[in-house]
Parts: sequence; C-alpha cells; structure tokens
Amino acid sequence: MSTPTACPEEIAGTECYPGFRPEHAESAYAVEPFRPFDEPDGSRLWFLDFHWPRGLTPLGLLVNQDGYGWGSQLAAECLPLPGSRGITQRLVGTHTYAAAIPVASEYERRARADRLRAALNRFLEEFPRIWAAREAEVEQWWQRLWSTDPAGLDAADLAAHLAETRRFHRRAFEIHFEVMYPLLANHVAFRRLCDSLGVDPALVGVLLQGERTRVMDTDRALCELARAARRAGVSAAVLTAAPGERVLAGLTAAGGARAAWVTAFGDFLRTHGHRTEGTSDVALPSWLEDPAPALRAIASFLDLPAEHDFDAELARARQQRDAAADAIRGSLGGRDQRLFDAALASCRAANLPKWQDDHNVSLDLRIALPLRRAALETAARAGADRADDAVFLFWPELAALAGGRSRYAALRGLVGERRDFFERWRARRPSLPKVLGSLTDDAPQDPVVAEVFGIDRTFLGNVRAAATRTVTRLDGVPAARGTARGRARVLTDAEGLSRLRPGDVLVCESTSPNWTPAFAVIAACVCDSGGILSHAAIVGREYGVPTVTAVGSATHAIRDGDEVEVDGTHGTVRVLRQ
Repeated sequence: MSTPTACPEEIAGTECYPGFRPEHAESAYAVEPFRPFDEPDGSRLWFLDFHWPRGLTPLGLLVNQDGYGWGSQLAAECLPLPGSRGITQRLVGTHTYAAAIPVASEYERRARADRLRAALNRFLEEFPRIWAAREAEVEQWWQRLWSTDPAGLDAADLAAHLAETRRFHRRAFEIHFEVMYPLLANHVAFRRLCDSLGVDPALVGVLLQGERTRVMDTDRALCELARAARRAGVSAAVLTAAPGERVLAGLTAAGGARAAWVTAFGDFLRTHGHRTEGTSDVALPSWLEDPAPALRAIASFLDLPAEHDFDAELARARQQRDAAADAIRGSLGGRDQRLFDAALASCRAANLPKWQDDHNVSLDLRIALPLRRAALETAARAGADRADDAVFLFWPELAALAGGRSRYAALRGLVGERRDFFERWRARRPSLPKVLGSLTDDAPQDPVVAEVFGIDRTFLGNVRAAATRTVTRLDGVPAARGTARGRARVLTDAEGLSRLRPGDVLVCESTSPNWTPAFAVIAACVCDSGGILSHAAIVGREYGVPTVTAVGSATHAIRDGDEVEVDGTHGTVRVLRQ
C-alpha cells in the first residue's frame, strides 16, 4: 500500500540552475544516475537529504555524482547488500532528495544475502587492517594534493591537477561506502539479534558508546582555547563581533596575552583547520580559509555557565555502557548470552559509531578542499569577478575553462543568475516537504537509509500525521537517553548555532560534525531525520544530551521559542507551550 504525498507543481519538473543542460549532470554511475526531479519520479519515495541544508551549488553537485551515484551504488553491488543497490538522488531546485534502489526479485535478494554473509565475515576479520590501509591511502593522496599550490602551476599542469582532485574526490567516496556498508550490515545484524532476545532497542546504541573520537578531540582542543581565551581576557562577544580575520587582526594588534592567544589559535588551525562546516561541500571554505566557525565554537564554550568536563562525560558514557551490557547479560540464559557476547564483541571491534566520527575527519570534512582550491584558482585566472565564482560552474564548464576550451566571459552572466537562484532556494528550505512521491508502508531496505537517515515506519507515519493535523506530541527514535525541558531553537543550518543558549532544545533537520560543540550547550536535541547511528544520536549519547531523531516534521510542528519536553529514553517530544 502507498499513499501519494503532496508533490507541488513547482517541484515536479522544477527548472534547474540557469543554463543547466543534461550533460552537466552526466557522470559515471553504477546503477542509476543522478538528475533533476521530474514527474515520473512521483511513483517512488524520496526523502529530503539533511546533509546539505543550504542546498548545493552547481560544482557542489559532484557530491551527488561521486558520492551516491558512484560510491554508494558501487559498494552496495560489490558487497553486496541483499535489499538495496545503493542510493540515488534527485535535484529539486538546489536541494537533494534521495531514495534507496531496491533489489527487484526475491531470488536475487536471497542470492545476495548468501554472498553478503561470506564477504562480511572476511571484512570483519580484517577490519582494522582494511581501514588503516584505506585511511593511509586517503592521507597520502590528500597530502600530495594539498602540498601542491595551484597558483604555482602553469595552465596545463593546473588543468591536470584539477582533474586529479576530482579523481581523488571520487576515490574517497568509494572508500567511504566500501567501509560503511559492511559496518552497517554488522550493526543491523546485532540489532536484530537484540530484538530477538528481547533487549530494549534503545540500549543498542548505548552498548557501543564511550569511545574517544577524532571529532571530539577537536572539541577538546576548542574547549582548551576557550579556557586560554578566558585567561587572556578574550570574551565570546569579541570572538563573534566581526568576520574571523578581522577579529584575529584586532587581537593581534592588542598585543600581550591576546596576541599570544592568536598564535595558539593558529597552531590549532594547522592541526584541526582542514575541515569544512558541512559534509563534502566544495562551496564551503575550510577553517583555514575562514576561521569564523571555529571562533564561534570557542565562543559557545565561553558562554557555558561551567566548563564542560569531557573526561567526566566520557567516564559517564562508559559506565552507562558497561552497566547496560551487564544488565542484559544477567537477563539472558547461557546460549543466548554467548550469542549476545559474540555479536557485541564483533560490533565493538568494528565500532560503527566511533568510525562515523573518525571518518568525518579523514574523509567527509576535507576531501573537497583540494578540488575547491584548484577550482578557485582556475576561475580566478580566467577572470572571475568573485573569489568563489568557480562553485557556480558545473564540472564540465570548469573543466573546459581549465583546458582552454571556453572563456569566462561567456559564463559571467550565468554565474550571477545562479547565485540568485541558490539564495532563492536556500530561503525555501524550511518549507520544503520532508518526502516526495509515494509514502509506502514498508521502509526502504538500505542500511544507510534506515540507520543513518532514520527513514523507517515511525518516520513515515510521523510525516503522514503531520500532513493531516496539528501535532503536540511527536514520536521518534529514542537516540540518547534522559529527559529535559527547555525553549526550542529551530535551526535550518549551522549558521544559526550562535543563537543557542545554555538550556535550549535544539530542533533541526539533523546535525553534522560542525554542530558537535552545541551539545555542550543544549539541554536536548530533536531531529526530523536520523537513525540510531546518525551524528546527533551518537553525540547525544556521548555528551549525555537527551536526543530524539526521525521525528519526521519537528521543524514544521515546533515553532522557535516553544517550550518542549524531550524524552530520549522513550523517543517522545511534547510541545508544552506555544
């Protein structure tokens, strides 16, 4: 059974960026290509992808092509996944909707399941070696590209360097899904075992928490800089009063302890600054290029009434993890206990929540940076008017510019029109439907869709309910335990994080690593999307912040300033005062 969802006329057959041609979206794909949303797509279920809440620029669309159209589909076929051939995507204006590609026949699903079992066992036995080798491959290639200054290359070498940054971008996504899918498959098997043993589903994530991650190491360093800023007399207001470079210039000019703090901040950026404020988006600068996001994160730590104690939170997470495991063991008999212990040991040895955070540092937050730097240099040499004009070119246009096959003068007008188009669609994001096409009773059989995006029966039911009535109680995935009450802050993207105050309840589509410092500030978190392995769920457990994900339409049902109560143990959200 399926239920048609609202598919507004302006969405079905939406015009893409000015000057778009079908060949602009052409790229290698494994099963199904990426393209703009059109009326025939209405027969399938599509969900709004939370990774890019601003929308994507023309060059930024490479993440759809290299990430999902190539990386996810290739990995799903090679593993293989029994019920999914990976993820495909459609473009609505500047925003991405995604869908799992189902496996057509029951025979094929069974055959793929047999192959998966053999491949998964080999992968899990070799996981530490496999991930170390892939991480080293990415690191070596990234260092090679980053150590090459595009400004010092002649035209031919710059064109070759640009092409290589694209190959690196695609290879990084191959690795991303090559590792992610088997980790997810193992986690899903563990969750199903726990279901069969009568284990509370909300405890599955708890059993894997308490790991120190690379994203949290960055947060620790930010907190240390906040501590040093306080000693130097640098307030949160000073750090957010002007663009980042102006703030740093002013502190340097002040001399003394403030200038010394700027030096320490520079040391921090050399270690942690090769990251963007969003996932694999070539339109976003790194912290090295624009330090303002890092300064805002430090300001959020300065605003806390008491310094966040990372060690105490880590100890709490580990104690809660160990207590949950002991309680479950005590409730099981001999054979069931042995099955549980073996599966838990496997998931802890190949710990997906830890890998989720660590791979963001290795892959997602930096793999677009060499491409961005080469693209900006290419457009600048061709006569671009603004530093980031390059991200408003489609890849074939940029490659032609680099190869001398076109001139920037022919693209100048289009770049301006595309900027306007991007901003118009960015403003529309809060009102876009969470799903398009047909709402089915059965959730997609793809572990990324289920465990990371949280597209399950609860999510689909919430979306259906929100479309028919005013909702004062919302149900979702109990992602991080505990209960809290506070004022809702409904945010569309990370630029609104500075509005958060201690005790607020963050309400958003979902979170990404650049949102992590906010969890030291907020009382609770509510997300439209996201499963038990989403970023918000993982960080909520590590920070002890009650979190409910996969609510469906929280950003539509809850208004900024509402008082809400979040029960992360049972997965409920109540709107107390509107």
